[in-house]
Parts: sequence; structure tokens; C-alpha cells
Amino acid sequence: VLSSLPLQVMLYFNVYYFPVWCLAEGIMLHLKYHLLPWHYQFLLVTTFLILSLAEGSRLYLGYLGNLQEK
Repeated sequence: VLSSLPLQVMLYFNVYYFPVWCLAEGIMLHLKYHLLPWHYQFLLVTTFLILSLAEGSRLYLGYLGNLQEK
């Protein structure tokens, strides 16, 4: 089994775009947080945290799996 070069290229660029996305989403969250009702505030923060953790895990496992050919 060989590692996938297109997957590695996509992971490489995604590692650099993920912090930019995270920063942009964090700024937008900060700007509109006080304008929303409490239940939307809770849902927005929860969704942001879940998506950030899932994307970070996906990138880590993608690198680990592709480079170690697992």
C-alpha cells in the first residue's frame, strides 16, 4: 500500500487554511454573539467547538494514516 500524493497535498494546504478559517469564524462569532438569543449563542459556540475539534482530528489522523500508510 502506498501513500496518496493528492491526499497529502490536500492535507498540506488544509493545515495552513484551517487556522485562517478558525480565526475568521472566531472573529465572526465574537462580532455577532451579543446580538443573538441565548439558545443560539449556545448552539453557535457548541457547533464551532465541535467543528474545530473534528477538523483538527481529521487533519492529524489524515497525516498519520497517509504518511504511515495505514
